[in-house]
Amino acid sequence: MQILKEHAKPYRREIFFSILAVMVMAGASLWQPRLLQQVMKAIIADNQHQVLTNGIALITLAVIGLIAGVINTIFAAKVSQGIAADLRANQYRKIQSFSYGNIEKFSAGNLVVRMTNDVNQIQQLVMMFLQTLTRIPILFVGAFILALITLPRLWWIVILMVILIVLSSQVVFKQMGKYFAKIQKLIDQTNTLAKESLQGVRVVKSFNQEENETARFTANSDELARVNTTIGYLFSTMIPMFMLISYVAIGASVWFVGHGVVAHPDDLAAITSFISYLMQIFFAIMIGGMMSTFASRGFVSLGRIKAVFETTPDVTYAPDAPEVDLSGDVTFNQVSFTYPGDTQPALADISFQIKAGEMIGIVGATGSGKTTLAQLIPRLYDPTTGDVLVGGVNLKKINEQSLRQAVAFVLQRAILFSGKISDNLRQGKSDATLADFQRAADIAQAAEFVNRYEDGFDHLVEERSANFSGGQKQRLSIARGVVGAPKILILDDSTSALDARSEKRVQEALDQELAGTTKIVIAEKISSVLHADRIFVLDEGRLVGVGPHHELLATSPIYREIYETQKAKGGDN
Repeated sequence: MQILKEHAKPYRREIFFSILAVMVMAGASLWQPRLLQQVMKAIIADNQHQVLTNGIALITLAVIGLIAGVINTIFAAKVSQGIAADLRANQYRKIQSFSYGNIEKFSAGNLVVRMTNDVNQIQQLVMMFLQTLTRIPILFVGAFILALITLPRLWWIVILMVILIVLSSQVVFKQMGKYFAKIQKLIDQTNTLAKESLQGVRVVKSFNQEENETARFTANSDELARVNTTIGYLFSTMIPMFMLISYVAIGASVWFVGHGVVAHPDDLAAITSFISYLMQIFFAIMIGGMMSTFASRGFVSLGRIKAVFETTPDVTYAPDAPEVDLSGDVTFNQVSFTYPGDTQPALADISFQIKAGEMIGIVGATGSGKTTLAQLIPRLYDPTTGDVLVGGVNLKKINEQSLRQAVAFVLQRAILFSGKISDNLRQGKSDATLADFQRAADIAQAAEFVNRYEDGFDHLVEERSANFSGGQKQRLSIARGVVGAPKILILDDSTSALDARSEKRVQEALDQELAGTTKIVIAEKISSVLHADRIFVLDEGRLVGVGPHHELLATSPIYREIYETQKAKGGDN
């Protein structure tokens, strides 16, 4: 609730007027039966003037209630929409501060649901609170007191009806609560299945897995439908049960008034108002219980969002660290790293020094820790033990902006965002000019297709960059990495989708145009790093060889085995 209170503070004025309008609505609803009782008395007494006066008062009260309802809806909508928008924005801002480890802990699909479905649940919760949950206590207490005042001798009927409805509602609502929590988990799973299937549609179709994916999604969807149907069944039994209790109470009231009308003639005018109050009590309990049950779903969502806000990023930067111009030197000092939840280290006791301007190749078998090592340099993760230094400064003491300007990381999986090519390149340098774009595209060998577009760098990138081939996406990713002229450029197998000719031209352009830049190239193919100043050989998270190609062939059995295997397969070009 603390999160909700904090986000509600900017809307205190709107909340005040919304609650004030609710009180006016409730007051109008409660006073109408009293006026109706006066009308009945006037009719029985054949007092036409009193009938007209009270009739006008009834209409006026209804209009006041209507206006108050409109005002309440306007302010309640403004508050709920505003809080939902703030929650989405702040949650997204918080997620942007997460490290890779934090994102993997929640999963991307789960976080999307928390920013959409869970926020919508909280929006509905706020709307219900300001429109319904605030009015219910006023209606219940007011109707209860006025019912006892209207027909005091039937007080026991009022109390008995309240007890029976409350007891029966507790049984039903207790069953509903556990199902609402389950619904949120099933929505998460449904979202994840749909996202994975659609993103991997080529794989699904290539392996003819449409039926299997449909079966998986259908099973989860059917379970979600079953839970929702169960809740519907509970509602279907609850409402008739409540109606039966209230109608029995009304019937008993009419029977006792009818048998005692001679002794208590005023009861005849009061019975209509008494029944109205009974119905208001009934609806207050029923609607309050239903809204409370729906609110429990909102509170589940609130807890899920709270978990996001309370998560401490694994990687944080010193707020007082000055912005400095870092050099391209990289130092690992007895670095070890273990992924959260794993027992075996991905890297173990790694130490080396890289001088500014060097080209370093990193090779090793799959799972040897190549990418993990590279991810420690831009501080996507912090080492479990040891220190990583860039420009002679420990990463934990570096300003984030300084590190981002010094280090560029080009991933193997090229990810472009929908928009324009220029928008994607500006992620590497926010104030990049057309000349910067052209130079980066020339280095990455992307100019040959970008320059063919009539709109050039303003050419649109469709969702998931579906209008570009794998090689084109990789070249644009490389261009994004070099556009800011970083001191350190990390290429994580970033030319794997390029043909041999294009890859060679990219390597030559990098050597010529970025001679002073430290280049760290992770490669599956040794041919990609043959001309590196030094090659690091990793095996099961350990650095088992360092040196140029010819030296490693003579001194490193693991490197020689990889080289001979690739050479036999035609990998050495």
